[in-house]
Amino acid sequence: MDETGGTGLQMNATEKTGDRPWHGVLVATALPLDDDLSVNYDRYAEHCVWLVANGCDGVVPNGSLGEYQTLTAQERARVVETAVAAVGGERVMPGVAAYGSAEARRWAEQARDAGCAAVMLLPPNAYRADERSVLAHYAEVAEAGVPVVAYNNPIDTKVDLVPELLARLHGEGYIHAVKEFSGDVRRAYRIAELAPELDLLIGADDVLLELAIAGAKGWVAGYPNALPRASTELYRAAVGGDLATAKKLYEQLHPLLRWDSRVEFVQAIKLSMDLVGRPGGAVRPPRVPLLPAQEAAVRAATERAVAAGLA
Repeated sequence: MDETGGTGLQMNATEKTGDRPWHGVLVATALPLDDDLSVNYDRYAEHCVWLVANGCDGVVPNGSLGEYQTLTAQERARVVETAVAAVGGERVMPGVAAYGSAEARRWAEQARDAGCAAVMLLPPNAYRADERSVLAHYAEVAEAGVPVVAYNNPIDTKVDLVPELLARLHGEGYIHAVKEFSGDVRRAYRIAELAPELDLLIGADDVLLELAIAGAKGWVAGYPNALPRASTELYRAAVGGDLATAKKLYEQLHPLLRWDSRVEFVQAIKLSMDLVGRPGGAVRPPRVPLLPAQEAAVRAATERAVAAGLA
């Protein structure tokens, strides 16, 4: 293993599909943990390579699915470096969320220095920030000099990046795209009206088809961790206007995709990964294992997907 946690499975650092690093299917990567809950960097590097080899355009380390809140600073930096070593910086868009703007900027600078082409940033989430605070937060992180993709998740952060605020952030030059996780697909059209040059990214797996039809340029995705080929086929059919193919796949995958919008999304996706032979495994506290009924539901839906040839 090299200094960045790579395993020799590196890919050439060729440009990813699309003219912007946040276009296409970028997987919010789950993080393989060993039995002692330490990070297995070798398996993480291999997983990133596998995702790209199976049709995904890039990876998003250190998002919520990657359990970034539970990582030490050393672990968090090494996860980014491992992903870059594995698939090339053009394919890596780390999450840089932090309680303080200065810390978020430092993570953006770390990603920049590691060779990443963009970063993804939540609004302030230590408290219910007002508009002035949100603007100041994104302005600070933009100073790192790497393109910022906003992440709107009002369910978890209690700060809602409404279309009007997103348009202002874009107009100031602080953001280039937004991962939209509000679940309100009507916002796609309002965003397009107010900020037509702001790229919309699908932020929740279970509204993929609706937001693809509305003009999304990318998908920051969860379930491709387990089912990359079927998931990327679904995305490309949806954005390409092949609605017959997209609708059939969407119906088949939706029993799994909807877990991406539930509290137990990390555990559910990791279980599906285990079932298809990927490095899922345990989660770090305070997350706890799925309840028996939840596990049974995820297991049954995953097994149906496998039986349908979607794995």
